[in-house]
Amino acid sequence: MLDLRYVCDNLDEVCRKLARRGMDLDLSKLVELSGKRLKAIKSGENLKAKRNKITDRVAKLKMQKLDATELIEQSKKLGEQIKKQDSALLKTEQKIKDILVMLPNLPSDCVPFGADESQNVEVKKHLEPTKFAFQPKPHYDIAVSKNIISFDLGAKITGSRFSVLIDKGAQLERALINFMLALQTAAGYIEIHAPVIVNENSMFNTGQLPKFKDDMFALSGTNYYLIPTSEVSLTNLYKDSVVDIADGKPTKVCAYSLCFRKEAGSAGRDTRGLIRQHQFSKIELVKIATPADSLNQLELMLSDACAVLETLELPYRVVALCTGDLGHNSHKTYDIEVWLPSYNKYVEISSVSVFADYQARRANIKYRDISGKTKLAHTLNGSGLAVGRLIAAIIENFQTENGDVVLPKALSKYLEFGVI
Repeated sequence: MLDLRYVCDNLDEVCRKLARRGMDLDLSKLVELSGKRLKAIKSGENLKAKRNKITDRVAKLKMQKLDATELIEQSKKLGEQIKKQDSALLKTEQKIKDILVMLPNLPSDCVPFGADESQNVEVKKHLEPTKFAFQPKPHYDIAVSKNIISFDLGAKITGSRFSVLIDKGAQLERALINFMLALQTAAGYIEIHAPVIVNENSMFNTGQLPKFKDDMFALSGTNYYLIPTSEVSLTNLYKDSVVDIADGKPTKVCAYSLCFRKEAGSAGRDTRGLIRQHQFSKIELVKIATPADSLNQLELMLSDACAVLETLELPYRVVALCTGDLGHNSHKTYDIEVWLPSYNKYVEISSVSVFADYQARRANIKYRDISGKTKLAHTLNGSGLAVGRLIAAIIENFQTENGDVVLPKALSKYLEFGVI
């Protein structure tokens, strides 16, 4: 969430940066409400000061055993005025909050300008796309023929866009989870196992609510939600906290979790196979950093996520999202895209983002600077990686003409078999 004072004091700059996102916003109502809020606060303070003086005079009169009836009546009337003033102030502040929570984050000046994903900028490519002497099959056809994944069983017990991993398929998922957690903990991340059910406040703090409410699975009769990513659980570990990061060393945590998304608007080819499911597994990386260090930490987190694909010898590329494709909460984002032969293109397998203080302001996550003053921290998160899409990439890139899949050597210590 953006800072109200910053928006009002830097209105032209804020509008310019939001315009880079393709948004032409009139924030005059917000400025008007801010002015109304300040007047209400000042008026309320004056009324309370008057009441305090009267309270002191009443106390003195009572000590002198003199009549204070008239002053007591004045105090009651002031109390009623203060109550009305406070109620009006709360309504004004709620109107301000309703506007602020729907405003996207301001993009970093280093984010490339562009209207949509077609103008994202490729910044890195690793290995050439896999080429075959035969027509490669999509991962879902191979997986079904090998009886390691059943989409029919997923539909049978739940519905569309759910799957069941069987035998070597289930073992491959478990091996990939262990492999990725080992890789990231070796890179200094502390492993966490947190709930996949969180409360409404936690979803608000990381920006899923209210903007993306329709994409989330809510638990009826509660204020609980199934997480869309363990970014929510991990970031909220630090809400209402002062994190010890002033020495320049960020807090780094990672987690394996199940994730749940409705993605009601999704359609087409991505709904087949493992690319876009309602339930999926993911390794998530989260950092809490100082403002001076957060962009540097973004680059390091990007390297940590890319290390998974490099160790598995999978072709991928990294693109810097342009302003028109930047996520609502993001200050700057890189997408990592793995090569999928059946698509004949790169497909997103991770997003790595820095949010500046956008989430920290909602969640009240602070750090103490060298002078001892508490300030809002910066938050970062990234997939390291999405397990289902990684399985799809492995199956497609390491398939053979006879239909087998020769698994990457890096998984040999986590599996008793090397071929599916």
